[in-house]
Amino acid sequence: MARKDSRGRNLRTGESERKDGIYMYRYTDVKSGKRQTIYAGDLPELREKEKQIAKDLDDNILTDTAIKKMTLNTLFERYMQTRRFYSSTKINYENMWDIHVKNELGNIKVVQLRPSHIKTFYNKMSEQGYANNTIKYIHTLLYPALEFAVDDDIIRKNPAKNTLSGDYGEAPKEKDILTMEQQEKLFAFVCGSPVYNVYIPMLTVMLELGLRCGELIGLTWSDIDMEKKEVSVNHQLIYKDFGDGYKFHINSPKTKAGNRIIPMSQAVQRAFTEQKKINFMLGRHSIEEIEGCSDFIFLAKTGRPLMPSAVNNVLYNIVDAYNKAESGKAEKERRTPALLPKISSHSLRHTACTNMAKHGMNIKILQYIMGHAHSDVTMDVYNHIAGVEDVKEEIIKYEKAVNI
Repeated sequence: MARKDSRGRNLRTGESERKDGIYMYRYTDVKSGKRQTIYAGDLPELREKEKQIAKDLDDNILTDTAIKKMTLNTLFERYMQTRRFYSSTKINYENMWDIHVKNELGNIKVVQLRPSHIKTFYNKMSEQGYANNTIKYIHTLLYPALEFAVDDDIIRKNPAKNTLSGDYGEAPKEKDILTMEQQEKLFAFVCGSPVYNVYIPMLTVMLELGLRCGELIGLTWSDIDMEKKEVSVNHQLIYKDFGDGYKFHINSPKTKAGNRIIPMSQAVQRAFTEQKKINFMLGRHSIEEIEGCSDFIFLAKTGRPLMPSAVNNVLYNIVDAYNKAESGKAEKERRTPALLPKISSHSLRHTACTNMAKHGMNIKILQYIMGHAHSDVTMDVYNHIAGVEDVKEEIIKYEKAVNI
């Protein structure tokens, strides 16, 4: 005899009605093997839920109650446990998540997360003035974590897919680079300065090799082969807190492209020779061994490697001193001062890349020298230099080449 509810309606297998009028449906999740129970206020609502469960089971989507309650924060933790990251990368990811996502989207259940939630979140970040690149960075955390949930049969499709198509955040600012004229003025000023002339070798290396700041300060004399005229870039020196306080750490290149050997120009060779003399004259000796690396080239007064912030402060101070001198000179000569832009170590890296691109270096060779894993990063430099003056220069070169 068929079982019936309090209103005389037939109940199916697994369905029941409690004394308080709440309906229940019990079933076994075939993937987890666990017995599950769902509840509803009336029979039609219960059967709508049953349909969704049946669809999930057909699509191999987990219906475990604990899985259904999983929040985005919990999913991110689980995702991070499955990936191998460099310590610094892991800390950066977790910090970005804690600052931006944890208390915004983090407490939403994964199965309830919708594209509209993510788009609203990105729009809110835009209104708060965050840069487009910051929002893209957050997306690189959200998307793979949710893709992990798809692969684990927690959700059917990734709600972060196509959510970054909107024009979110402030457009990335044009990188400050130095023109050839500005570079000449900078070097002329530094050469004539009794305070800053000790930095000529470092500036030369930065503009000739285009190293990342961590690669520059991490260089040791064992990385320099003066006979073969080669610089081996095989690690970076970073200053981070990995839970035991801020201190120097050695990081291997994140990609194979970062591990490279760059031939030295004569200018670079002279710069390293001069740097060795400067260290000797100033009595600076590398006193620290960091995770197997020692005998660092660019040193602070203490004999420790230069801090990343120290490199940038040197550049800020040089430009500030130049601009003050140029402003005073321009006032006397009653003209507009030709000031230098505020630059950082990254600005000089981008300047170096631009210089090589402007001189017609093959893009694959340039990609190799810069240590870019993907050519589109290198192509951004070519896009950056395609101003009217650059186009004119190329037209002139073309005319000469074809004898027009």
